[in-house]
Amino acid sequence: MPKNLEPLSKMEYAGRVIITGKSPSSANIVMYAITGRSPSSQARRLVIDEKSRSIFVKPTDEETLKTGQVDLLVYSSLIYKTGITVSNGKQTDDIAASLSPDMEPTEVLLRGLKKWEYEPDEPNFTPRISGCITSKGAAFSIIKRAPNGKPLKYYFDTPLIEGKGKLIATYTGNNEKPLPSFIGEPLDVELPYTSANECVEAMYEALGPKGDKPDYRVSCAVAFMDINGKVTVKVKNRH
Repeated sequence: MPKNLEPLSKMEYAGRVIITGKSPSSANIVMYAITGRSPSSQARRLVIDEKSRSIFVKPTDEETLKTGQVDLLVYSSLIYKTGITVSNGKQTDDIAASLSPDMEPTEVLLRGLKKWEYEPDEPNFTPRISGCITSKGAAFSIIKRAPNGKPLKYYFDTPLIEGKGKLIATYTGNNEKPLPSFIGEPLDVELPYTSANECVEAMYEALGPKGDKPDYRVSCAVAFMDINGKVTVKVKNRH
């Protein structure tokens, strides 16, 4: 298992994952991954749209996808324009619309997520995880369900340090029923990678099956923004 993404490689089922950080050459990195247990979750792939500078979750099989909650399964996952926004749902568009290059990243998330709650997928009530990078830095948000059904919103300013990153996921990694939501602060990861391709391959490998467990991988995407602001994107799809 790759040591650099060890926290991820230890998770049997992470759900969806966001990593932000910096390469050793000071490129800003945003990584996103989808895993899935059901046929509808597996019937997806990530597609780059260069015109809109976005990465979309698209179905591989329309009929299989319809056996799940389509509204939660198909969305813009990553948008790379003046900054980079990423999330596990349709809130990505609202975050991107709230972003200005010189805004504090936490402020971007506060504005973009104002109307959003956790996902209505009982019994899991999957958290909405989001992130963004601006010229001011990086931040994460997670919106979870409180015991009384109200949304709990957490925001984390995360440092951008060369060769380092932070990870947040929808679940703890334990493959249980219902799935336990991610707890605590974002996890530390090492990012020694020098290209978007290296990042996406490392993430896909880290998400591989644990022992004789099923392969839950669906797709990974990476946005790699160099010090001049040029963004390179890569995706790796299982299907």
